[in-house]
Amino acid sequence: METLRQILSPDFLLRNSVYTSMLIGFACPLVGVFLVMRRLVFMGVALPQISSTGVAIALSFPLWLGFRLAGHPSESAHALAFAGSMTFSLAAILVLAVLERRGRGHPEGRLGTAYVVAAALSILLLAKNPYGEIGWLDMLKGEVITISNFDLALTAATLALVLAGLGLFYKELLLVSFDRETAITLRKNVVFWDVLLYILIGLTVSMAVLSVGPLIAFGFLLIPALTAHLFARNMRQFTVLGSLIGGLTAFFGFWISYQLDLPVGPSDVVLLGVLYGVAWVIAKLIPGGFRGYPKS
Repeated sequence: METLRQILSPDFLLRNSVYTSMLIGFACPLVGVFLVMRRLVFMGVALPQISSTGVAIALSFPLWLGFRLAGHPSESAHALAFAGSMTFSLAAILVLAVLERRGRGHPEGRLGTAYVVAAALSILLLAKNPYGEIGWLDMLKGEVITISNFDLALTAATLALVLAGLGLFYKELLLVSFDRETAITLRKNVVFWDVLLYILIGLTVSMAVLSVGPLIAFGFLLIPALTAHLFARNMRQFTVLGSLIGGLTAFFGFWISYQLDLPVGPSDVVLLGVLYGVAWVIAKLIPGGFRGYPKS
């Protein structure tokens, strides 16, 4: 209990890390439910890693061009990394989505190739980049230790924008994702709503990768949604339950890692996996517990 009191104290040294982890935990499942509902789980695996490649390439530009970042090095590098992460995330999700819709080739093979190449390229680029010494390599491994006030504010502002977009256009995004044929019959602009959803997913993935790394981003994108999917009776329950699972797991995962002196990222993901396993067993034991994709 003493550890819990320390974490909840406003003077806690790592309070920004706790807040950022919880923000990511609450926000990622909100877009993760759409990936699960559209059966794009493999995209949820590849996107965080592709986003981290955007971070690595963006941080390499100053080295390649031979100039130093202006202003505070950490804040300048963070802004540059966010631009690279966002660019690569959006480009990847749009290209992969188009190929998926056309039904050409093997989507699992494309996503697997994108993931493994992006992971290797990220490590190679940052290993030779002086900005990697500011903690970027630790971040990409899931070490959520030093989060500045600037990083926290940028994370909160970006995720607030995502939340506003989901709240304002939830019905349209849900219709296009859940019942595409009806949306077309009702003459909805399906392409527009698809692009908007991809932008919101790209923003969330980019900020999650930039704040806590691809490991935690992937875990919170999919595992809370998959866990909530076992019990939710409708889409509202699916979304709210997934978000609550993500946010609460982020907090308790941080508590466990701080208590046992373990890395935060792996602790969060393992805790999510344990919860998913327990939930799956409970759902199997309860008659009618597994309900498939929720009704709208």
